[in-house]
Amino acid sequence: MTQTHTFDVVIVGAGGAGLMAALYASRNAKTAVLSKLYPIRSHTGAAQGGIGAALGNLEEDHWEWHAFDTVKGSDYLGDQDAIEFMCREAVQSVYDLEHFGLPFSRTADGRIAQRPFGGHTNNVTGKPVRRSCYAADRTGHMILQTLFQQCIKNNTLFFDEYQVLDLLIENGRTAGVVAVEIATGEMHVFQAKAVVFATGGHGRLWEITSNAYSYTGDGVAITLRRGIPAEDMEFFQFHPTGIYKLGILITEAVRGEGGILLNKDGERFMERYAPHIKDLASRDVISRSIYLEMKAGKGVNDSYMLLDVRPETVNKYAELDGRTRPDGTPYRVTAQEILSKIPDITDFCVTYLGVDPVKEPIPIQPTAHYAMGGIPTNKLGEVVVDDQGTVLPGLYAAGECACVSVHGANRLGTNSLVDLIVFGKHAGIQAAEYAAGVDFQTLPQDPTGLARQQIEKLTSGDGSEKAVTIGRELKKVMFDDVGVFRTAEGLHAAVEKVKELGERFKHVRVTDSGKIFNMDLLNTWELSNMLDLALVTALAAEARTESRGGHAREDFPQRDDLNWLKHSLAWLDGQVVRLGYKPVVITNYAPKERVY
Repeated sequence: MTQTHTFDVVIVGAGGAGLMAALYASRNAKTAVLSKLYPIRSHTGAAQGGIGAALGNLEEDHWEWHAFDTVKGSDYLGDQDAIEFMCREAVQSVYDLEHFGLPFSRTADGRIAQRPFGGHTNNVTGKPVRRSCYAADRTGHMILQTLFQQCIKNNTLFFDEYQVLDLLIENGRTAGVVAVEIATGEMHVFQAKAVVFATGGHGRLWEITSNAYSYTGDGVAITLRRGIPAEDMEFFQFHPTGIYKLGILITEAVRGEGGILLNKDGERFMERYAPHIKDLASRDVISRSIYLEMKAGKGVNDSYMLLDVRPETVNKYAELDGRTRPDGTPYRVTAQEILSKIPDITDFCVTYLGVDPVKEPIPIQPTAHYAMGGIPTNKLGEVVVDDQGTVLPGLYAAGECACVSVHGANRLGTNSLVDLIVFGKHAGIQAAEYAAGVDFQTLPQDPTGLARQQIEKLTSGDGSEKAVTIGRELKKVMFDDVGVFRTAEGLHAAVEKVKELGERFKHVRVTDSGKIFNMDLLNTWELSNMLDLALVTALAAEARTESRGGHAREDFPQRDDLNWLKHSLAWLDGQVVRLGYKPVVITNYAPKERVY
C-alpha cells in the first residue's frame, strides 16, 4: 500500500540549493527534504574554486562590478534585474555562510581570503580582481557540509535515497510529489502546499563531463512531462580545464593562482584570444580557444593542451604581466604555497594521471560542466510557465536545475555557488510564506498513476535493446555534435539520432525484478530523462542561428542581437518539441561586444 506523507513544504534535492532552501523554509513551515543521495554526496561538493562576492577584502571591489562582469559573461543573455539582485545579495550571503561556520581560507589579519577568477575584473582598469571567496580548493564541499550541519542542528527532516518520479498538480496548483524509496522499491506520496525543485543539472548527457553520475536532469524532465517548459536548454557550458579523457574538473582557481595554458609548442596561446585578461578569460572563450588551437595543429598529440602551475612558470609570467600581491610586492609562489591552495587538485592529478602539478604540466581538455538552462523561474524562485511570467502557484526551483536567468548564455566562474545560496534561500523563504497562506490541494484520485506507468513501461519492453548501449550512444553524439562547436549538419544529425534512440528505448526491458535497491530500474528511468532533455537541447540549438556564449555555431559565428537577443522556451509532448521565446530583461547594461 502506498504511504502518504503530509508537509507544508517539500524540497527535492539536497545539494547546496536544496539545503539552503530547507534551512530557511523549516524556520516557518513543516519541511521535508527528499534526495536520491545522502546529502553530503550531492554534486555541490565538487565545486572547488570559490564563491564570488564583492567583499573588497584585498582590493577595491563593488557589487555593481560583479553584476557587469556577470552580464558580460552571460553574453548579454542574462536577465539583468535578477543578476543585480544576486550580486547585491552575494555579499551578505557569504557572511551568512561564515556565521554558519564555513571554514573559509583567511588573510593574515583574519579576513575571508579572496583570489582572482576567470572573467572577474576591476571595471575601471579591466584587470583581474580578487573576488572569489574560497576554502582552499574545497569550497563547495565545505558549503555542503556546513549547510547540512545547520539543517541537522535545526531538526530538518530528511528522506534520504528517495527518488522523486512525478510532480502532482491539481486545479492549477502544486499538490505534492511521488517518490520511490530506493531501499524498498515502495512508492510514497508526499502531499505538500509548496514544492521546491533543487535537483541539479544534466551534464551526464555528454561523454566527457565533470558532472556526477547523479546529474541526469530529473527535475527538468519531470516538469517537462507536466507541461512546464524548459528555458535556454541550448546553452551548456564546457569548462576549459578537465583532466584529459576523464573530465574531472581542474578548478579555475589553478589559473587564479597563476597557472598558464600552453600549447604543444610551449606557447601561452590565450594572449592571442584574450590579450587583456589572458588565462583568466571567461570559460566559453577559453574552451573555444583550445579547440581553435587544436584545429590549427597545436594540440599535444592533437588531443589536449597543457595547464602549467609549476612555480617557475607561474613566477615567469607573473613578472611579465606585472602581477603583484595586495601589498604591492611582486607576485611569487613556491611549490609549498601551490600545494596548500590546491591540495585536492594535486591529489587528483597524482592519482589519475601520475602527474605532480608542481613538477610538470597537467594535460587538459574541455569538459561538459554546467547547464545554463532549466526550469524557468523569477528571482524569487517561483516557477513560471509561459512567456508572460505566469507563476504556477506553490512550485519553486533553485540551483542548476533552475533558469532564473542569471547565467544567460555562459556562466561566470564562482556564480554557481552564488546562485544556489542566494536563490536557494529565497525559494525556501517564498515557499514557506506561500504555504502559510493556503490550504492543501486535494490529491488526484490516483496520485501514483503516471509514476507507475513509467516504471511499468521499463519492465515490460521486449528486451531487444540495452539501456547501457543507448546511453553510451547518446553521450557520444551529444559530445561530438552538441559540444563546444556546433553546425547545422551536426545538430540535425544529433536530433535524428536522439529520436532514433528514443524509439529504441521503447524496447528496453529492465530484467531485475527485485525491489530492494533496484539500481538497474532507476538508472534506466534516469536515461529516459536524459533522452528527453537531449532532444530539447539539440532542437533548441539547431533553431538558434547565431553564436552566443556556450552555443557556438561554426556556420553562424557571430552573435545576432537583432534576431536572437531572447530566451528560448521548449515544451515537450512525447517526441514533439514546441519552441517559443521571451525577451531578455535589460536594465543598465546595453549589449556590446565582449572583449577580454
